[in-house]
Amino acid sequence: MGTQLQSRGFPVGGCPESWNLENPDVITEIHRKYFEAGSNVVTTNTFGGNRIKLEEYGLEDQLEEINMKAVQCAKNATFQENQWVAGSMGPTGKFVDPLGETTFDEMYEIFKEQAIALEKGGADLLIIETSGDIGEMRAAALAAIENTKIPVISSLTFNEDQRTFTGTDPRSAAIILERMGIAAIGANCSGGPKELLETCKIFAANTNLPIIIQPNAGLPKLVNGQTVFDATPQEMADYAVQIVAAGANIVGACCGSSPEHIAAIAKAVESAVPQARNHSFGLRIASRTKSTEIAAKLAPVAVGERINPTGRKPLSEEIRAGKMDLVRKEAMEQTEAGASVLDVNMGVPKIDQVEAMKIAVNRIQTLVDTPLMLDSTDPAVLEAGLKQYHGKALINSVNGEEKSLEEVLPLVKRFGASVVALALDDDGLPESKEKRIEIATKIVERAKGFGIPAKDIIVDCLVLTASAQPEAIGQTLQAITEVKAKLSVTTILGVSNVSFGLPKRPLINRTFFAMALGAGLDAGIINPLDANMMMTLKTSAVLANRDPHAANYIEWSQYFEDQTGEVKFAQRDNKKNADIEQIEDIFEQLKQTVITGDKENVVARLEKGINQGKTAMELLNQGLIPGIEEVGDKFGKGIFFLPQLMLAGETMTASFGFLEPELKKSGSKKIAKIILATVKGDIHDIGKNILSVLLANHGFDVIDLGKNIDTEDIIQRAIDENAEIIGLSALMTTTMTRMPELIEKVKERNIPVKVIVGGAVVTRSYANEIGADGYAKDAVEAVQLCKNLISNLQVN
Repeated sequence: MGTQLQSRGFPVGGCPESWNLENPDVITEIHRKYFEAGSNVVTTNTFGGNRIKLEEYGLEDQLEEINMKAVQCAKNATFQENQWVAGSMGPTGKFVDPLGETTFDEMYEIFKEQAIALEKGGADLLIIETSGDIGEMRAAALAAIENTKIPVISSLTFNEDQRTFTGTDPRSAAIILERMGIAAIGANCSGGPKELLETCKIFAANTNLPIIIQPNAGLPKLVNGQTVFDATPQEMADYAVQIVAAGANIVGACCGSSPEHIAAIAKAVESAVPQARNHSFGLRIASRTKSTEIAAKLAPVAVGERINPTGRKPLSEEIRAGKMDLVRKEAMEQTEAGASVLDVNMGVPKIDQVEAMKIAVNRIQTLVDTPLMLDSTDPAVLEAGLKQYHGKALINSVNGEEKSLEEVLPLVKRFGASVVALALDDDGLPESKEKRIEIATKIVERAKGFGIPAKDIIVDCLVLTASAQPEAIGQTLQAITEVKAKLSVTTILGVSNVSFGLPKRPLINRTFFAMALGAGLDAGIINPLDANMMMTLKTSAVLANRDPHAANYIEWSQYFEDQTGEVKFAQRDNKKNADIEQIEDIFEQLKQTVITGDKENVVARLEKGINQGKTAMELLNQGLIPGIEEVGDKFGKGIFFLPQLMLAGETMTASFGFLEPELKKSGSKKIAKIILATVKGDIHDIGKNILSVLLANHGFDVIDLGKNIDTEDIIQRAIDENAEIIGLSALMTTTMTRMPELIEKVKERNIPVKVIVGGAVVTRSYANEIGADGYAKDAVEAVQLCKNLISNLQVN
């Protein structure tokens, strides 16, 4: 739509959606061209039609009118059957908490408003597209699904590493979104068709939902002052055939695609038959960046039990005090020890458990990538955690009591979660296996009534204490085997319950764990820091033929050592980092504080360093800077993602707030002055804002002019400030031409400033073509680019 509007005289800096009202005939004409070319579906000119985007132009009060009129423009372009209109819903440019300040509920309301307007206008379906943040997509999808009666498509955008802007891979995206009720899933934008071919393959291997793939028409180039894309219609058509063969059900094109591109694609795939997919998956949950599958055919998994205040006074006291240091430590240590899932329980009496769960989920999901099991008997606490979590959670738990079924199962359904089903009811915990199976059957049947499949249920057959009822242990083990066979569900067990009241509890626990695994147990809620329990898990998988060729066991055996018959963890690289307070060297302690994003404690540790006689510059250069540099390195290698980068940046910002007076006293100077701006006509600024924080953390004097900034204003500010670098950002094809315009003026006036460029639609070849002094694909690369430019200037 952007390039089509541009070719029809759309002014740079205008609001594309305003033309639905001002020039409806032009919008209809564009849609008709695509229908004539062979499109079955066109997307409305409402990509920026949400309240947040329209506010940038003062048009928020016309939101309903703009969206409804956009649908009518597209409807007016139809001329035969099998032509439909999809209401387009693009991202807001805001992050959902904890990555940003927008709450889940606020984001939900933003998309609800637009979805209702599009449906009211007559849209046949909705497509939430070009989303780079799974947190925003969850809120958007739920808002659209719950407030309209038309199909909803979720389409994300991926980088070359098959990750979204915030780190989500296609497999995790499918797991998180498919149970929420979307009609199809896929990707658009992201790059050319070659890049999205691989994305399609990953989606096809990980979901049975219909898949939609809409690549850009290649990469942008500047031709006669206009932005054009380099993929020919025939190239797009050739790839479309491959994309369909890879599993796509819906193919199309995104940025830069003309009616000629669509005509070629439509002709190429007119006789193609979509692949039939009928994958059989187990219970699947996911964090933003990592997924876990629990299935009878796979090795059993460990669920870390240690983020639970029951019987743990220090943890209970910390949670009561509103602190999360032990929670963070336990999350890191359990993840490092091999837990596949982390149980999160904030059950401390007389506190606000809803708020505690929100904080805990935020802290954990920005620190580790292990999927979470939200553990509470209070539905309000569970709902709060589900909203806060940018993934698909496992809920612990529902039971056979009517109240539990009516309160918990709707939450499972609404948020597309999985759930632990406890084999107990109003009569309490049954002694016999038959009663356990009866209750489990009841829960599974009730869940089906809510549209929750059996594969999303994991049954806990519950174990009584061996000291009090040893005869009941066998009933639990038999129930595990039989419930799996009869209900086609997986099973889980809180193992340590068996040993209450007995001496040498670890011996009882690991022996019973081995017996339960032998009976077919799929997941154990255990202490993963107990090497004996973890080794029992790994060895049992081999002996039960759930670890083909003992591959997992062999990989894990290096992490264990045997000392006089007692299995212990061998020293592991990151284990020392979990408890930062135990690190003696203050510089190393600060480095790990930044790496783990422990912004709550960074000032106290800086004070500790000052009290030890360290200078502010020493703390900065030997502790903090090495930390942020390692974060940048891990980000570049795909070990860390945007959430960790942002958290580290916030930690550094807190550090500068404390150190700034001391740094000024010591006369420390900034590396260089840099002007940042999003070009005129462009209202996107997420990447630029992240870069601003990182540059400041690396010692640059950053002047961020904001977004939609006129070329002359940027140049004049650079002159006034005597800046060494101008950094330009653009995320729209219609505004990219502002970049060469500025570069040309800088060179004409011989202004001694370097100009670097970046943004989602900008490429390295485009930067070279327009004469930029540098290009960066992300904020981390941009920091290094700025350092290199300044270093070269100083040398010369």
